[in-house]
Amino acid sequence: MELLLETVALFCLKLAYETEDSSPILRDDPIMSDYEREVFGLLVRRGDVEGIQVKVGECLRLSLNAVGGVDTVLGRELHRLATDFSTVRSMEQLGTPLIALKDYLKDIQ
Repeated sequence: MELLLETVALFCLKLAYETEDSSPILRDDPIMSDYEREVFGLLVRRGDVEGIQVKVGECLRLSLNAVGGVDTVLGRELHRLATDFSTVRSMEQLGTPLIALKDYLKDIQ
């Protein structure tokens, strides 16, 4: 779960900050410090669904802005997937919407 959360955050930050003429954002970049596997691991061990949603939500807002907001085709779909993720209430329910977010963010990179 921690790796999947970190991957979603990484794809969001890549979408928001990576440009064609810059070096790629990697997992060990300083920009990822608040979204490292260990940070998510602590939240997962605590069963802190709300904390996980806050962390991922921060990244999703950045990526939503990067694609032009909810008024664009990419933005509408990203917003829909983010909403699905934000309505989850248990750790057991996180997997499916998180995988959908990861796959979509990977596709739109």
